[in-house]
Amino acid sequence: MTGLKKIVGLALFLVSASAVSANSARADVVAELGAKKGQATSGFLDVALADGGDIQIPVTVIRGMAQGPTLALIGGTHGYEYAPIVALQQLAAAVDPSRLSGTLVIVHVANMPSFLVRTVYYSPADGKNLNRAYPGKPDGTVSERIAHKITTSVIESADYLVDMHSGDGNEALRPYIYMPRTGDAVFDAKIKGMALAFGIDHIVIDEREVSAPDATVFTDMTALSRGIPAMTTEAGQLGSSDPHWVSINVRGAMNLLRHLDMVPGDPAPQSPVVWLKDYQVITSPETGMFRPAVKDGYAIAEGGVLGELVDLFGKPVATIRAPFAGVVNYVIATPPVSAGEPVAMVSKLADDQ
Repeated sequence: MTGLKKIVGLALFLVSASAVSANSARADVVAELGAKKGQATSGFLDVALADGGDIQIPVTVIRGMAQGPTLALIGGTHGYEYAPIVALQQLAAAVDPSRLSGTLVIVHVANMPSFLVRTVYYSPADGKNLNRAYPGKPDGTVSERIAHKITTSVIESADYLVDMHSGDGNEALRPYIYMPRTGDAVFDAKIKGMALAFGIDHIVIDEREVSAPDATVFTDMTALSRGIPAMTTEAGQLGSSDPHWVSINVRGAMNLLRHLDMVPGDPAPQSPVVWLKDYQVITSPETGMFRPAVKDGYAIAEGGVLGELVDLFGKPVATIRAPFAGVVNYVIATPPVSAGEPVAMVSKLADDQ
């Protein structure tokens, strides 16, 4: 899609988004929690279920004394990705409302069913991936209802948004950022500024077409389709809450707050960035056990071996190879794999930014 077409398409989506927001049952998270200026307020967003029960999503809203933007940080979209979840607890404790300009909205754990049962990718409640359920439905499955609540209460209330992930319980992952690029120069400059400020030195340029607001699928795309600069971070691996991984997330979020002039100071000096593009998730052709031959962050040649797939008796089934030369963003580092599920992600080196 050409840059001009992307710009025109984005403009049409934003007009549609305004109509969606005006006609939806929008409820601002700040009002729902009764957050007051100069205070930090923690509470729950209630997601009503079909059986009359509910799911409570833990949220902290910190309102500054001075005017400024609203930044939404969402953790726990996948419940086994603990590093951002722990980091957001630390961030909430570290931000002083008296020194904050604007409003910081922290969704501590978006996917409570997955978090409590420790599941990888999918919710135990409905078998759905929350990061494939947006913008959700108020009368849908559990994941769709959670997505709808976050869309209407959090995303549509934000000026900027980051969906904070890490390597799930099966993924060895080298930290990186998905940086959307829509073709709108002004909009994209805001996203690029966010990505550089966060401070992770591998950035994947994500040139997916902006979706219609009612068919966004992903958390970050839900924001983009509504005219909200957004990105997705990946920092941590294998479900670890080791302080090393947690600190990357805390430092990145604080850098972003400084970049947006929401807290005093400048973002910490950044390392040179490795720019990546044209990422591809390589999936398993069959159910079995995966034996990785590479580690996260490795360079790999076209046709290089990512790993071997064997059956449950250890008999070779397939050799999984890289489709092109590039960098291994993550690789599955625990044995079980199902047909069609990821075994690795590889990105090409970008020629320019």
